[in-house]
Amino acid sequence: MEAGGEMVIQLPGHSGSPGSGETVVLRHKEVHHFFFVPFREQPIYSTRAHVFQIDPSTKKNWVPTSKHAVTVSYFYDSTRNVYRIISLDGTKAIINSTITPNMTFTKTSQKFGQWADSRANTVYGLGFSSERHLTKFADKFAEYKEAARLAKEKSLEKMDLASSPSQESAPGEIQSPLTPESVNGTGDDAAMSPQDVPTPITESLPEPLPITQSFTHSPTITKHWEAELAALKGNNAKLTAALLESTANVKQWKQQLAAYQEEAERLHKRVTELECMSGQTNVIKSQKTELNQTIEELESALKAKEEEIERLKEEVDRTKEIQEQKDALAQKLQETDLRNKELEGQLSALEQRLDNSQVEQETFRKDLKTLLEILDGKIFELTELRDNLAKLIESSS
Repeated sequence: MEAGGEMVIQLPGHSGSPGSGETVVLRHKEVHHFFFVPFREQPIYSTRAHVFQIDPSTKKNWVPTSKHAVTVSYFYDSTRNVYRIISLDGTKAIINSTITPNMTFTKTSQKFGQWADSRANTVYGLGFSSERHLTKFADKFAEYKEAARLAKEKSLEKMDLASSPSQESAPGEIQSPLTPESVNGTGDDAAMSPQDVPTPITESLPEPLPITQSFTHSPTITKHWEAELAALKGNNAKLTAALLESTANVKQWKQQLAAYQEEAERLHKRVTELECMSGQTNVIKSQKTELNQTIEELESALKAKEEEIERLKEEVDRTKEIQEQKDALAQKLQETDLRNKELEGQLSALEQRLDNSQVEQETFRKDLKTLLEILDGKIFELTELRDNLAKLIESSS
């Protein structure tokens, strides 16, 4: 949210309501300091999901905190061994949850999961686009939860041995190197409908211990909170220094701009005075001559460019004509191929007919030969019959 050249960033508070939180007003030049100081926290896993928080009044319904799917990232602070889940919607931090060993991520459906944050006194819900993304996020949650448990055990051991304060992060502190441009959706992600969000699993959130009880528990805890207070004061001092530095830079830039404007006006007046002075006529003429020569050179260069453009146009036209001829030849070649195929078909048919005719002629020859053989046999029989009749006639006479 921007107003009057300033950017309003709202951090999630501890009252449990999605809209509540601490409001910080930064100018455009100070956003860099807010998101990038210090650099000790780095993202280790990111995904996209719709973000919800439980209704603080009913503790039964989900309240969407983002209009579309946003980037939800795990961050790791190597100097303090702290894992956090952070998500920004525009310039508003809608999730800032430090992972502790007693947290549990619960899958309530195939695409929805939730966890309770006792420090923020709320329950966060995430709606994913697929079951695979939900499973991956849950596995990372379990992995970083175990790492947080081991880190806490090591920290407690060091506190017991050296009585040194732990460096656990304050829940309201934002040190994310995420920028609004890198985590915002493009508008293509449609918001989840209320029917897609399962009923939240109500979990009893532990009440925060009184401050007096925490400080009177032991000297070690007292030192721990003193260190936390010192860290918060240091961060506040850094932010204050960044604000002062950016304010000083803006003032300096305004002064430089005013100086440049004054210098421009002075030069303009000086040019006017030089034009009015008669002694500078030759200089002005020479400058005009040089300007005219420059204009002529530019006109000649422009003319050369125009000629080159015309030449390129002619080459393009020739190329088009060649392409048209190529297309015509390709069409003729295709027609010739089709004609050849037709002729080949006709030739095959004629060859088939010739083969059939040859077979028929061969059959006819065989039949004719058989008929001639039969006829020869009949003629031979008739000849024998004639001889026998002649013999019979001769014998009877």
